[in-house]
Amino acid sequence: MTKLIAGNWKMHGTTDSLAEVKAIADFARQHEGAVEVALCLPATLIHRAAEAVPGFAIGAQDMHSRDKGAHTGDIAAAMLHDAGASLVIVGHSERRDAHREADAEVRAKAEAGLAAGLRVILCVGESLEEREAGRAVETVSGQVDASLPRGDFDLGGLAVAYEPIWAIGTGRVAGTDDIAEMHAAIRERLVAAYGEKGAGVRILYGGSVKPDNAAEIFAVPEVGGALVGGASLKAADFLPIVEAGAAG
Repeated sequence: MTKLIAGNWKMHGTTDSLAEVKAIADFARQHEGAVEVALCLPATLIHRAAEAVPGFAIGAQDMHSRDKGAHTGDIAAAMLHDAGASLVIVGHSERRDAHREADAEVRAKAEAGLAAGLRVILCVGESLEEREAGRAVETVSGQVDASLPRGDFDLGGLAVAYEPIWAIGTGRVAGTDDIAEMHAAIRERLVAAYGEKGAGVRILYGGSVKPDNAAEIFAVPEVGGALVGGASLKAADFLPIVEAGAAG
């Protein structure tokens, strides 16, 4: 299964950052077929980035579950698609925590994104307290069960990203045994939900993925790519991760 390496720029990036987008896209094109690469940018950059690097996957970091309406400040899937986005992140821990998004809302967003023709990266992950209490697998499995889209969707457009909350932006990374255990548990829930088709849904790892640990992470069973935060902001940091994904 070809790995998907997606960068999440979070609340970073202005017009000046398009040079980094172009550098990343140019490098990714050299590895077409070996790895898929995408950048999920701030909404203000999506249109300009899509025009600057046609054919390269530009995504969004969130969306509303409704297609239109009185939702001040929100963006619908069709609007993202119209701006040039081809994928979207839903359920990131920073949305679940700071914006109190529940599993049901995440599921509704995932369903709306897929229905609008966007690929969806659905995030799940446990807190440090939940891991230390021995509830990591239970917590994440529950999130997967409650957040997965249901309906007649093309599952080729869905990926699940496991991001241990305690490893995001901290420099800490889950051990390879922990990653293997969690990805195996997520695969089990995917197969339970979708049958044989669940075996083909990519499971990404996120949480301080960097050039010096990417190859080791990609060698873990059931790791189908990565959702990369800070290291995706600069081509010099992101490209070695893309290269590791292409080699793995």
